[in-house]
Amino acid sequence: MSMPSTQQLGLFPLTSTVLPGGRMQLRVFEPRYLRLVRESLREQSGFGLCMLNPDGDCDKNTHIHKIGTLVRIVDFESLPDGYLGITIIGERLFEIETLATESDGLRRAKVQFKSMDASDTCLQEQAWPLELQQRLQEVFTNYPEFARLYPEHNFDDPLWVCNRWLEILPLPSDVKQELLSGNDFYQMQSYLAQLFAENEQQNEPN
Repeated sequence: MSMPSTQQLGLFPLTSTVLPGGRMQLRVFEPRYLRLVRESLREQSGFGLCMLNPDGDCDKNTHIHKIGTLVRIVDFESLPDGYLGITIIGERLFEIETLATESDGLRRAKVQFKSMDASDTCLQEQAWPLELQQRLQEVFTNYPEFARLYPEHNFDDPLWVCNRWLEILPLPSDVKQELLSGNDFYQMQSYLAQLFAENEQQNEPN
């Protein structure tokens, strides 16, 4: 069965992000987002995780960037502080087409799904920078609490590796949005590879 190209989604804005294949743990306490989580669990559906735009206007809903990720809840628990803890996994990128605010402040949007290709055919046309893979493996080794989020580590998948770096690196949200909006995997890969190359140059002894 083919996946729908558009969908209505409730939105959960954050300063951080999850991309397809990524996982994150969230503490939920605001009533509007508790409602969103209950809906998602009851209907076995997902919701939209979006990056906040620090330069946007909340009243005009421009404080939410247009590119987000459909996420699904894979685990939940009641936390000692009374909050609800959920674990989410990113599934599909989307772009917001229209956005409305409900009475309790929850944003709901009509979204158009996107895709980013990193097929084997394309990979033959451009070398895959192994440093991105190796450095991510080091992150998983050095931060076991992060690694435990992932039952499977897909270090041989270039898109999975690049998505994890876009989640981890403290890049401005508009930079991440630009890399995701073009549906160009090699633009994203080249940008990340250049970041690491510049960092190596800066750390070289004089």
